[in-house]
Amino acid sequence: MFQPGKDPLHMKRRSWKARAAFPDHCRSSESRGFTLIELLVVIAIIGILAALLLPTLSKSKAQAQSISCLNNLKQLQTCWHMYTMDNDDLLVPNNSVASASTNTWISSGASWCADFPRTDSSPTNIENGLLFPYNRSVAIYHCPSDHAKIDGANGNPLTRDRLRSYNMSQSVNGYPEFSPTLMKYIPCFKKLTRINNPNPVNCLVFIDEHAGSMFDSQFGMPTDFYDQSQTWWDLPANRHNQGANLSFADGHVEHWKWAVPKVFRGISAPLAPGELPDWLRVKACLKQTMD
Repeated sequence: MFQPGKDPLHMKRRSWKARAAFPDHCRSSESRGFTLIELLVVIAIIGILAALLLPTLSKSKAQAQSISCLNNLKQLQTCWHMYTMDNDDLLVPNNSVASASTNTWISSGASWCADFPRTDSSPTNIENGLLFPYNRSVAIYHCPSDHAKIDGANGNPLTRDRLRSYNMSQSVNGYPEFSPTLMKYIPCFKKLTRINNPNPVNCLVFIDEHAGSMFDSQFGMPTDFYDQSQTWWDLPANRHNQGANLSFADGHVEHWKWAVPKVFRGISAPLAPGELPDWLRVKACLKQTMD
């Protein structure tokens, strides 16, 4: 019906202009999908962001694992001190030692830990160690960054991680008197109050050891008194950003970064080029002379 004052033709023209100004694909109430080019652009942006973020995330994860490792060493160090307080200042025996030349065990008697780190799939030997009653957690014996596998019966690695990553310095009651005669000449402290040169702040107790040299539970090095060669008997770990974690007799823990990466090349292998400063740094934390 015609209404006065309204022109039907004029209204049709206005409706046509409105439709022309807003095409159908803009006026649709349904969501429009991405084009192939748009998807490729989005994927490229995600890839760039991932490339930028992954190194940061990886670094953060490595830092968190190093902190967890330091915490493990701190707890073991506390156990070490508690044993000393319960035993009239005597340091826990550290005599579980394997002979690299004969591949046999050369000591006997109770020790802080007497497991076979390369082959033990059960924590029984760790649990039988003299420090275990002070903190009944097998987990604190293993560094979260240590992914070395247990050796199987045929020598091939199994899928399970090893149970222990840390060794104790030969300088803290290493090779007690009932060990073979030769070994008693390696300098070590027997009591906590006798630790000097190096003093408790600088005297190494536990160290994050390289999986390649993990044969027993003692970290040993040549001294000024015994075997003056410049070689690694045992090798520090290289797991934490080219570094390792250590604990000391006064109770504190530290992260040390190495000048040269630690690559296991065999027991008593010569030092790598540029490795002497690292070797001397660790050696300075061990007792060098007999009383």
